[in-house]
Formats: sequence, C-alpha cells, structure tokens
Amino acid sequence: MADLSLLDIPRLLGYQFFQYAIIGGIIAALACAWVGLFLILRKEAMIGGGIAHTAFGGIALGLFLGIEPLLTTLLISILAVLGIAYMRKKGLAQSDSAIAVMYALGFALGLIIISLAGGFNVELFSYLFGSVLTIDTTDLIIVSILGIFTILFLGIFYKELLSITFDEESSRLMGIPVKPLSVSFNILVAITIVLSIKVIGIILVVALLVLPGLTALQLRLSFKGTTIAAIGFGILSITIGIMLSAIYNVATSGIIVFTAAGLFAWTAVYRRLE
Repeated sequence: MADLSLLDIPRLLGYQFFQYAIIGGIIAALACAWVGLFLILRKEAMIGGGIAHTAFGGIALGLFLGIEPLLTTLLISILAVLGIAYMRKKGLAQSDSAIAVMYALGFALGLIIISLAGGFNVELFSYLFGSVLTIDTTDLIIVSILGIFTILFLGIFYKELLSITFDEESSRLMGIPVKPLSVSFNILVAITIVLSIKVIGIILVVALLVLPGLTALQLRLSFKGTTIAAIGFGILSITIGIMLSAIYNVATSGIIVFTAAGLFAWTAVYRRLE
C-alpha cells in the first residue's frame, strides 16, 4: 500500500477489511475513552496497563487450546481485575503492588504456555502489537458485543458511577450500591481492554485508555463535555491512525498512539497559550 495517498481513502473504504477496521476501531475508541476517563479520575489509570499485560496469558492460552483468544483473554482479565480488587480490599497489597502481582502471573502463564507450544508465532505477535487491519467477522462480532455492553452499562449507570468516583462515602449514604457497582466497573475495565487488544495490542492499550481522557481534561469543560470530548479525541486518533497506517504501510497501533499523544500535546499547549 506504499503507493497510496489521501485521495485513495474513498477507495479503501470500499474494501471490507478497511470497513471492519474502522468500525472495530471506533467501537474500541469510544469504550476506552469513556472508561479511561473514569479510571483517570479515580487515579487508577495504571490498572489498565496491568490488566492488558495480564491478558497476555489469556491470549497464549486461547491460541494453545485452539479456541478464540479473545474469549480466554476475557476470562483471564476478569479474574485478574477481581483479584486486584480482592487484594486491595483485604489489605493484602496496595493498588500498585496488586497490579504488579497480576501482571507477573499473567505474563508467567503466557510464557509457560508459549514454551509448551514451542515458541512464538505470528498470530501471537498480532495481539501483542495490535492488528486492526486484520479484524475478521468473528473479531468484529466479539468487539461489537463487548462494546455495546460497555456503552450500555456506562449509559445506564452514568450518574451513579460519577457519584462514586468523586465521593464514595456520600454515595453509600445516598443508597447507591457502591460495592456491586465497583465490582461491575472493574469487570467493565477488563472487557474494555479485551475489545481493544485486537485494535492496538496488549503493549499499547493503556495509551488508548488514558490519552483521550487526559486530552479532554485539558479543555476544562463540564464532566459531560469532557466525556464527549474524550470520546471524540479517541475516535479521531483511531480513524487518523488507521488511515495513515494504510497509506504509508506503517504500524497501525504506533500511529494511533502518536496521533493521540499529538492531540494531547496540542491541547496542552493551546490551553497554556490562552
């Protein structure tokens, strides 16, 4: 695709693989930006990176067993995020230490499985670094289901999650079921990470969770405005990244992250020059 230009974008949109990439990318960006904003405000942004790296074990397990890797990754990620929450609640470890434990266990599981399978393969690398342009029908269906569930949950419990994020104790006094919602949100984090792995990869997924939200926060809007802006920045990063990577034949996930980082830098400079 090295001989393509921006004028070829309409032609690329006629190909099914490109349509799947754009649709899957937008779904992932929307979910990541929204969930990521809550993680930033809760000061739990690094849990995304920890769970993403723990997911390495789930990917390896799925490939080893010959079943859909995203499904085994979802299971491992949910177990990991619940394990982190349990260790924090029982005082077994602080947040960063609990994340480190799950991070190590997930990677260790992946390495053991890889050694049993005889080493790395190309498909495993696609999950490590992302491969949005190779999304197939099965991937798109899984990403769509997980994305719709995430968006519906956030839409239905938006006010409750907002209240818990800023004042958990007052939320409890108001009768909001803090514990069930917190557990559900933790599971939602795992779901969001899994639906993003195919798009941007295990290694860089935390950027898609954090950068759009940080960019939107620079604008100092209302919370609703910040949420909409974060989603917009996420979708813009994904769309530009996919198009530029297709035209110039470079790593899609890398371009997506640099685009998101560029938007963050631009808004930060713009805000300080006002």
